[in-house]
Amino acid sequence: MNLLEVRGLKVAFENEKGEDLVVVDGVDLSLESGQTLGLVGESGCGKSVSALSLLRLLPHPAGKILNGSILWKNVDLLSMSSDQIRSIRGKEIGMIFQEPMNALNPSHTIGRQVDEVFLTHREMKQAEAREHTLKMLQKVGIPEPNVRANDYPHQLSGGMRQRIVIAMALACEPDLIIADEPTTALDVTIQAQVLQLMSELQEQSAASLLLITHDLGVVAQTCDEVAVMYGGRIVERAPVSKLFQSPKHAYTRGLLASIPSLTDPVQAKLPVIQGMVPALADLNTGCRFAPRSTHHHEQEWLEVRPPFVEVEENHWVEACPACAVLNKKDLS
Repeated sequence: MNLLEVRGLKVAFENEKGEDLVVVDGVDLSLESGQTLGLVGESGCGKSVSALSLLRLLPHPAGKILNGSILWKNVDLLSMSSDQIRSIRGKEIGMIFQEPMNALNPSHTIGRQVDEVFLTHREMKQAEAREHTLKMLQKVGIPEPNVRANDYPHQLSGGMRQRIVIAMALACEPDLIIADEPTTALDVTIQAQVLQLMSELQEQSAASLLLITHDLGVVAQTCDEVAVMYGGRIVERAPVSKLFQSPKHAYTRGLLASIPSLTDPVQAKLPVIQGMVPALADLNTGCRFAPRSTHHHEQEWLEVRPPFVEVEENHWVEACPACAVLNKKDLS
C-alpha cells in the first residue's frame, strides 16, 4: 500500500467573472514509505497548487478541488473534517514552504513558533515544549539555540529562516515531508547545506519526501523518482536514472538540454524552450505543450487529451505522437 495516493486531482481557481480556471488537471501521484519523489516543471505549471491541495491549504474561497481523491494511509483527506485535517498537518505530514519569510509570523519569536508545534500536536506543557524546541533548533544547525529562540524572523538570514521552517516541519517526525522549492532563495553554498540537512533528517526519521523544484540538478542529487509537470498535468514520470538517460517527452528533453554542462564550449549559448507557459484561459484541451513544440501537431492532438502510457517498466509518458518518443504499441 502506498503511503500517499493521488488520483485524478483537478483543482481550479475562480476568476473575477465567476469562471473556474483549471490549474491542476487530472494529476495522479503515488509515494511509498521512505521514497523521495521530485515534482518538476517551470513556474506556473501547477506544482505548488498540487502541494497545497494535498493539505487542503488552497486560498478560500477562490481555490477549489473539483474532482479526485487524496488517499493518505488509504483514507481520503478530502472526506475529512477541518479538525481531522488539522490533526494531520504538522503531525503526520510536514510542509516546508517556498518562502520562509512569508511562512513565519513576523510578530512572534521563532522559539514561540516552534513551541506551537509541540503544544498543538504533542500536548506538552510550555517548559517541555521549549526543551524540545531547543533540541530541534540544535538538530537543524542553529547556533546558540537558547539565544536564537528569542529572535524574530527578520533578525535571521535567509538560510537560518529556512532551517527554522525545516525544524517546524520535522518537529513531530512526520511520515511525509512536502518541500516546496526549499532552496530557491538561497545561494549555492547554503542550498547544498540545506539539502544535506534535509537528507540527513529524512534518513533519521525514515520519512517520505515530496520535493517540488524547477532544479533538475537537485532532483538528480536527492530523488528516487521524478514526475515532470506541464500545464497542470504530469507529462512524464520515471525513476531518476531512466528519466535522465532516456527522456521520452519533448518538454522533459527541453528541460534537460537547458542544463549547463562542463563539456560545453566557453560562452556557448544554452538551448532554450521557446515561448512561455500559456495562461490558464489559453490552455489546449489536447496536448498542452503543442504551442511551444517544434513539431507539427495534427488537429486531433490539439483537441483530444493524449493518454498517459507506460512505455517501459515504471516509465510513463503522455503519449502525444508529436511530443513523445513512442513505439507503435504505445498508441494501440
